[in-house]
Amino acid sequence: MARKSTAIAGGVVGALVVVEGTSGVIQGFYTPLLTDIAAFLGIHDADVNWFEAAQLLLSAIVVPVLARLGDMLGHRKVLIGSLIVTALSSWALAFAPSFPLFVLAWAIQGFYVVWLPLNIAIIHSRARQREDGAALTRRGAGLIVVALQAGAILGALAGGQLGTMLPLWATLSVPAVLVTIALVVVLLKVPDTGERAGGTIDTRGTVLLTLALLSITGGLSLVRADGITVWVVGMVAVGVALLAWFVRVENRTEDPLIDMKLLSRPTVWPVILTATLFGVSVLGAQAPLSTFSRTDPDEVGYGLGLTSATASYLIGAYVMSLLVGAGIFARLSARFSPRGVLIGASFLVAGGYLSLIPFHGGVAMVVTCMVVAGLGSGMLVAALPAAAASAAPPHQTAVAAGLTNTTKTLGGAFASSVFALALASGVATAAAESTAGSLSGYMTVWAICGGTAIVAAICLFAVPKVAFTANVDEGVAPLETVGPDVVASRVDLAGDERA
Repeated sequence: MARKSTAIAGGVVGALVVVEGTSGVIQGFYTPLLTDIAAFLGIHDADVNWFEAAQLLLSAIVVPVLARLGDMLGHRKVLIGSLIVTALSSWALAFAPSFPLFVLAWAIQGFYVVWLPLNIAIIHSRARQREDGAALTRRGAGLIVVALQAGAILGALAGGQLGTMLPLWATLSVPAVLVTIALVVVLLKVPDTGERAGGTIDTRGTVLLTLALLSITGGLSLVRADGITVWVVGMVAVGVALLAWFVRVENRTEDPLIDMKLLSRPTVWPVILTATLFGVSVLGAQAPLSTFSRTDPDEVGYGLGLTSATASYLIGAYVMSLLVGAGIFARLSARFSPRGVLIGASFLVAGGYLSLIPFHGGVAMVVTCMVVAGLGSGMLVAALPAAAASAAPPHQTAVAAGLTNTTKTLGGAFASSVFALALASGVATAAAESTAGSLSGYMTVWAICGGTAIVAAICLFAVPKVAFTANVDEGVAPLETVGPDVVASRVDLAGDERA
């Protein structure tokens, strides 16, 4: 059995580590180069926000569709297709001659966000026939998320260094080369699991979901430029109405894009809601952290006054704590319940961000708070897709894991717009000519991040205590017995718990 576990880890998981490491490089590589990219394209630095907005929008749309295709057609096949699309767009980024083409290529590169749920689905499909399949899934998820965070650190460092040594096109070609290598690795080292859910794509549901997400994220993106206007409220309201329509359509569809019965299960809905709330901090709060660290306290009375070089160490410490958190997730889950680890991780995120409200006056204090939040965030990054996959039936593992990415993206998109408004409000009169965000705005950001993490922890208390400890089968989900007075619980597909 040990040899088989080693074979799984060293073979398929080893190849998927390459894929997620490349995903991390993509996420970290371009950040130190954004000013150079803006200069090359002849745009203002503020316009680089359109890169993130476009990619978040596309990724929120494609993840549920590609995850569903993965369950239908095979996870490996869809993973290869997404790698090809990401490779082509990465090469296009290196040679895009204009701002519109660059934004288009950047948005399409967002197909990489589906790699994590597909990779976890592949691991889960290979491990679920084992008695310890759920534990193997968590262990494999932890490994590939460690690779993701390590790639982000290496990507940021490499991007900054290569940007001073090579022409911009050559520097931007590095991620494209890595994606191409990852594609070859998957083609050679990742076999097809053979599992297929069959069925068809729910075209009507896909169109409704796409229009709803376009409307909501498009409206939120407009907040950055014009604040809350009638157009913003109208677009968000239309998006919410379309989502409500989408839910009704899915409940009536025999083969839905997103199974609402799956979402209603007590082991699934808290995980999806947690992912949404988690996106607020993990995707929305990183830019405020960076700008606060660069704010000159001699000018406005707050901030750390770091240079770009010294600020990178603070960001690096946070990302490193993410890596550590992801790395210890599987081990903690083996000692404690996975649900307990999720709850503890959420409280760590809450504690880290809420501590910044009183303790933000020095580098050591800020780093300590962010490391605490990072440890919890790393565990959640690894835990949420694996928990969703373990809680779902075999033919819906990629969809369930993909939903954690989609909802996390939506949480981040919403948070980034709210945070932009918060930081622009309440600027001190003495600093009216400064570009720094207000101190009250930063405190609002930290309070929202901490508060949403507490809400996530509370929601996770609704999950059955022994959730995510065994594979879900087609009929019922056997859950491990707990405590000295061994009580066997089972959860059926409708989500009813019965003794």
